Amino acid sequence: MMLRNSCVLVMLVLIASCSGHTSAVGMLPSPSAAALVRHTTGSTGKIRHVVVIIQENRSLENLFAGFHGANAPTYGYAFHNGHRVQVTLHQTTFETNPNLPHTWEEAIRDLDNGNMDHFHTGPRQNFAAYAFLDHAEIAPYWAMAKHYVLADEMFPTEFGGSYTAHITAVAGNDDVTATQALVNFPTHAPNDCDSPPGTKSSLVNSARVVGVGNGPFPCYTQFNTMAEVLDAAHVSWKYYVERHLNGGIYSPFEAISYVRYGSDWNADVIAPETKVLSDIAHHELAHVSWVTPNHYDSDHPGVKSDKGPSWVTSIVNAIGESRYWQSSAIVIIWDDWGGWYDNAPPPQPDFRGLGIRVPCIIISPYAKIGRTGKGYVSHTQYEYGSILKFIEESFGLTAIGPPWQGYTDSRASSLSDAFNFAQSPRAFTPFQAKYPASYFINEPPSNAPVDDE
Repeated sequence: MMLRNSCVLVMLVLIASCSGHTSAVGMLPSPSAAALVRHTTGSTGKIRHVVVIIQENRSLENLFAGFHGANAPTYGYAFHNGHRVQVTLHQTTFETNPNLPHTWEEAIRDLDNGNMDHFHTGPRQNFAAYAFLDHAEIAPYWAMAKHYVLADEMFPTEFGGSYTAHITAVAGNDDVTATQALVNFPTHAPNDCDSPPGTKSSLVNSARVVGVGNGPFPCYTQFNTMAEVLDAAHVSWKYYVERHLNGGIYSPFEAISYVRYGSDWNADVIAPETKVLSDIAHHELAHVSWVTPNHYDSDHPGVKSDKGPSWVTSIVNAIGESRYWQSSAIVIIWDDWGGWYDNAPPPQPDFRGLGIRVPCIIISPYAKIGRTGKGYVSHTQYEYGSILKFIEESFGLTAIGPPWQGYTDSRASSLSDAFNFAQSPRAFTPFQAKYPASYFINEPPSNAPVDDE
């Protein structure tokens, strides 16, 4: 009987492999044997709440240059007067750092075929991109990384900015055909199902040629997301965003037809984002949560606000001091590199990327402990699909879809490397921050445009 079942599975895989990646625009990928893989982990049910906090536009070195044990040197390389020179990273602050270009094209330029030496120099060759944030301003991030896990090999699914980063963070995919993926942003805001008629998304093809407005209306049916998987398994989820309607590129599910026009839209897309704090306090935290900031709490360059680290701290402390702590994993990422220098050449498994490295902090009572009894630096190569895979493992879920249809959750390394489920759960000590949680609970809406890249 076992042999017969194995043969059937092999036949299904062969059929799926022969069919190729042929999803057409406007059609969901068809089921396959690969899509039916069920992921499990050694957590044995210890993680029942996964919270993904998504901040904005920072490279690993822009936040963690000089962090002990991490691949984050305090210097880089740039071209100056026709020569490749070593540049010492200079300190900047939330108040003074510029909003650097961070489109697909700019990422490819920064990459320079893996040499990582064509980052934005700025006017008068002041090496604007070669900078790190004042450690005093981001002290909570350093404290979290020193106490829990800093992953120094986290790469976005795709080159470019926030639009595709937020979509791939919930889908692990943004292919609309076998040879074309979303890129940069559509032709009209709010870049989703509520965009004006005639709006077109932009696509990059397998030869890495970037188009503008050469794709479908940005209300996607061409790929599935984690929402379908969670719904099918009756695993609760919420996505927190500042505005329920016209949330812009921070609100990827507004661009997903299945969610925007389904029951999830009113039940699981939650605004404003500060409701995550009251949901924790009122014991209404979902099993899986994504949390995005408002404009001023986002860490976004050029906003001239230092509130981001405190915003993140308020969420971490709320979970840590709640009944959810013993069963939680908190993953903090920054959606794209924001144009800032980074030394690590991203691996290139497909034509979309991987993109330029971003910071990732993992917090849990089961977070791995380093040799000194403090934090742990994970050098495992992660991508956004790694977060999705860890969610699937934690709840015994199937993959969103097969790799040959562009899905990355099966191919990615799971975040489970950052955990030790055999250790006794670690007690939580609150982190200190400049602004208290009460500031954010009472914070009025920013009413500011979100990132437009």
